[in-house]
Amino acid sequence: MRVYCRDLAADDPAGVAAAAQIALDAFAHIPAFCDTYEDALAEVREALEPEKICLAAFAPGGEMLGWVGGMHSYALVWELHPLAVAPAGRWQGVGRALVTALEARIAAAGGLTIQLGTDDEFGGTNLFGQELYPDVLGAAQSLVSVANHPFVFYQKMGFVVTGLVPDANGFGKPDIMMCKRVQG
Repeated sequence: MRVYCRDLAADDPAGVAAAAQIALDAFAHIPAFCDTYEDALAEVREALEPEKICLAAFAPGGEMLGWVGGMHSYALVWELHPLAVAPAGRWQGVGRALVTALEARIAAAGGLTIQLGTDDEFGGTNLFGQELYPDVLGAAQSLVSVANHPFVFYQKMGFVVTGLVPDANGFGKPDIMMCKRVQG
């Protein structure tokens, strides 16, 4: 699917509302994140804060299909958070277009590394429900997707697993940390 990406503007109420609905739908499988429309709206507004990057992807007809946020973390490191793609836009290149556009913007801003965390709160990997201590790095090396976990998408985009945060979202619900160099 051909899409185009552009900045999402805080003064575009229809765009902000569309992005909130996309977040609500995209994260429906993670009840603790964007559980309500108000939660999703707060997530969009946070991504639109000054000094952050918020890009939206649109179909040729103008329908918003997804959005991505980026924020400076420290030194030359930026964080990708969140990436939300409407169910109708999945597996259509929307996420790829958004991440690629965000990478370009971060590189242009002088960023060298993008980091992200992709939680397993739904049984998407072999690590879900498991005790990861004391060999957390060994667990990271054994990581595999068992139910279309997003970390596979990020790997295809060039990100690598750099670690785990065990029990980040409750016992057996780790956060998978990933990074990618965007310059050099």
